[in-house]
Amino acid sequence: MADVVVIGGGIAGVSAAAYLAQSMDVILLEAEPVLAYHTTGRSAALYYPGYGHSSVGPLSEVSGDFFRNPEFTDHALLSPRGVLTVEVGEQRANVPVGTARRLNRSELRQLLPAFGESVHGGVWEPDPMDVDVAATHQAFVRMFWAAGGVIHRLSRVRALRRDGELWRVDHGDTYTEAPVVVNAAGAWADQIAGLAGIAPVGLIPKRRTAFMIVAPPQSQEWPLTHDVDSSFYFKPDGEQLMCSLADETPSDPCDAQPRELDVSLAIERINLVTTFGIRSVQSQWAGLRTFAPDGGMVIGAAPEADGFYWLAGQGGTGIQTAPAAGQLTASLVKGEGVPDDLVKAGFDLSQMSSDRFT
Repeated sequence: MADVVVIGGGIAGVSAAAYLAQSMDVILLEAEPVLAYHTTGRSAALYYPGYGHSSVGPLSEVSGDFFRNPEFTDHALLSPRGVLTVEVGEQRANVPVGTARRLNRSELRQLLPAFGESVHGGVWEPDPMDVDVAATHQAFVRMFWAAGGVIHRLSRVRALRRDGELWRVDHGDTYTEAPVVVNAAGAWADQIAGLAGIAPVGLIPKRRTAFMIVAPPQSQEWPLTHDVDSSFYFKPDGEQLMCSLADETPSDPCDAQPRELDVSLAIERINLVTTFGIRSVQSQWAGLRTFAPDGGMVIGAAPEADGFYWLAGQGGTGIQTAPAAGQLTASLVKGEGVPDDLVKAGFDLSQMSSDRFT
């Protein structure tokens, strides 16, 4: 018996569980032997508040305080990075409002000397920061444990039904009862809703492939670089350079695996605009980023079932919005409404509702 069962041990689930556990008995269920095995564990995130669906902007903005003033961690969660959008051929980039500025070819090569002749200009945004994803996730886990939260690994949900005032959640070889269930199951969130007899919202998991190459000399301070059409990107990662096709290929929920064709195409595109001359990769992987049909998130109570809450559809913004989204979910479960800092930031909960698709 618990007050709340949270399904999913990625960044969404652990953030919500950590805030809920401050005043409630919470059990977190993870289907895999380790937490954050799927999308969260395969992410290389930025704190980039201008990125993503317009409705998530306030969540990103309010999450900034958690990243800048972290607790339950031994080191900083943010480090300087910046984003460079390069113009190739006929491409022309828009200049966002703020500190961004346009660069000509000479200025681009001062910032990143490895560009070829096909790159003629670009836009430099200095403010986006690297996020230490593993440390962020672990900070929420520590916060959860410190509040007395309980984690069950290898506990895939097999059945989910409302029995009077309680949900019975069959998982692994046992079950747990609680009046509230939070569905933070990522790519599997629609399946979890189906087990509960709740209509799916039409979530679309999309595969993204990435790989590592040996980093060129003096590249550690380079920005994340992509083109106007987001047909590739690369960014430093320690002694390596992480590269991607920036693909968004619809997929069934699964343990996503990289496709050689996607790796090859990314190599071709990056070699076209740089002097890297990539011939081989050090490692490669893929992950699923899950989107609602309109690109926004799904957060809040399911109107057709008492005690069932959504926390899904984070797309490519799950890490940078996790602190505010987790706190929001906890506040809604406790009947406290939208937190004041989100209200001040212009957050509109109706844009997150699960019934906006019906």
